[in-house]
Amino acid sequence: MANPQVGFIGLGIMGRPQCHNLIKAGFPLIVWNRSQPGIDTVVGYGALPGRSPADVAAKSDVTITMVTDSPDVREVVLGPNGVIEGARPGSVVIDMSTISPAVTREIAEALRARDVQMLDAPVSGGEVGAIAGTLSIMVGGEEEVFNRCRSVLEAMGKNIVHIGPNGAGQTVKLCNQVAAVLNILGMCEALILAARSGVDPEKMLQAVTAGAAGSWMLSNLAPRILKSDFAPGFMIRLQQKDLRLALEAASEMNLPLPGTALMNQLFRAVEAEGGGDLGTQAAIKALEKLAAFRVGE
Repeated sequence: MANPQVGFIGLGIMGRPQCHNLIKAGFPLIVWNRSQPGIDTVVGYGALPGRSPADVAAKSDVTITMVTDSPDVREVVLGPNGVIEGARPGSVVIDMSTISPAVTREIAEALRARDVQMLDAPVSGGEVGAIAGTLSIMVGGEEEVFNRCRSVLEAMGKNIVHIGPNGAGQTVKLCNQVAAVLNILGMCEALILAARSGVDPEKMLQAVTAGAAGSWMLSNLAPRILKSDFAPGFMIRLQQKDLRLALEAASEMNLPLPGTALMNQLFRAVEAEGGGDLGTQAAIKALEKLAAFRVGE
């Protein structure tokens, strides 16, 4: 697809820098958001404002959605003045939110009935990756449609993998979140074990991160815990949404995910004390309370 007109719906923390990168890559862009500040910011980058999701889709070859949860995607795509009401036959909808694989398949089927194709393309890499244009993107949908849209995705990410049919991208994103939170648990338990034993946690990290137990969480989040820095790279309440989706998908298959369920409960303990907007490294607070011992400064 040569230089398609791109529409973008959802101009939050992730959407704004994604739009900036699309514009820098030369794609003409029309945007819509539920609140005006996001629109104003991205229009400042060079985008045009749309009147509604339907209006954005009517003027776009590729329409991207980047919103919070399954109901939000269903609303902006299938609801009143939604994408489905404006999307032209032969166009493509790319949902980059993290939502239910089952809802993804439902939306894809509704669009297909209007001769509109869909890719589910959730991302990993957070705001830093969105700004740098280095997001990992896991894509579900027809391979031919994926190939047509590759240049659009490459403007926003680096590690772009076609996984399988619609829903497969969302399933792999949930796998990513499961692996991420269990790495957080390992990191937190290692820190509290070191600190409670009287070992310098910084020296423990220096030794462990260079070996087989090393992880992104140990290298990036553990030092923030030691400084009592709980500012979010990714908020607990958003991680909880993703864990809910993973546990729901597992429940549909009668599949046990005991570690994921445990992390859901530990995060819930932090939320219960008002920590839902803290970064996921604040999981340490739940372990600290159980141990009656504090790791950080």
